[in-house]
Amino acid sequence: MENRVSRIGIVGASSLLGKELAEEIANSSFGAAEIVLLDEEEAIGQVTSIGDEAVIIRRIEPGCFAGMDFVFFAGSGDVTAKHWQAARQAGASVVDLSHALAGGEAVRVLAPWVEESLRTSGAELGAGLDLATAAAVPAHPVAAMLGMVAARCGGLDLTGVAAAVLEPASERGQAGLDEMHKQTVNLLSFQSLPQEVFGAQVAFNLLPALGEKAKVSVESTAKRISKDYRTVGRGLLPELALQVVHAPVFHGYAASLLIESSRALQAEEIERALAGEHIDLVWDESGVSDAPSNLSAAGQGNVLVRVSREEGRRVWVWMTADNLKLAALQAIACAKQMQALRPRGKVQ
Repeated sequence: MENRVSRIGIVGASSLLGKELAEEIANSSFGAAEIVLLDEEEAIGQVTSIGDEAVIIRRIEPGCFAGMDFVFFAGSGDVTAKHWQAARQAGASVVDLSHALAGGEAVRVLAPWVEESLRTSGAELGAGLDLATAAAVPAHPVAAMLGMVAARCGGLDLTGVAAAVLEPASERGQAGLDEMHKQTVNLLSFQSLPQEVFGAQVAFNLLPALGEKAKVSVESTAKRISKDYRTVGRGLLPELALQVVHAPVFHGYAASLLIESSRALQAEEIERALAGEHIDLVWDESGVSDAPSNLSAAGQGNVLVRVSREEGRRVWVWMTADNLKLAALQAIACAKQMQALRPRGKVQ
């Protein structure tokens, strides 16, 4: 009996996230599968690569999902909403990275790394989520970052956590990268600034809110992170106070996290709690280290963490991560959870 995934589709394959996802799938336990790249009209026929193999992006059309075990939606929410039911009807398990399906009756928001951390910390999670008939929406990567840290610190008597998160331009896709690049160039040459994506000047600027015409607001991102944090925490994580700021960087999340306990904490015990899979603690024995940054996190599959050496009931934790890679790895982890329900290659 064949148990491995045999065929995987990626819708929105020309997007930044779609490209990252294809590479990570090829390097994962799903790497033996046939990966089919799908997208809308303007991307059809584009040649891209998965590892050393050249692959052509195909059209989304009736019947294109036939024989697929998984379909990942990594493009716009509109495309996801239009095609996800066709993927399900074809027998595929759906993983929605666009977040368009969140809140649906047959949809589950998942953060496997947070769940692993909760179990490791001794939390009683109760019955598992029913994924046999559900589509999966990976939790926002920042919710996964914060949730993983909060879960592992469960034995430290936390009373609350607060975070200021710096968001990069690539969270708005290629259009966001292009607009910030053009703004940077135009500012240096004293020309007008394009603002179709952000609705404001984001080059050389830090903003807690974008312009009224922005395609996605910072406030909506913060609400999604907070909601996903609560959902995947299952009532077992401390309350989160959150501020999201758009930063003038192209890639990579950074978060300044304040953890508060009912007792005095030492850096060493926080580090012992955080140590483990998916987190790299950045500190050497001499107490001197280059702090993690969005640049040092680029291309890294783990979250980089540095714990402040100050002791007390409130301690700062600095975190960075590759936003695209983290989102892709979380999506693959969701698919692995769902794979256990496909003993004969189809959802039962």
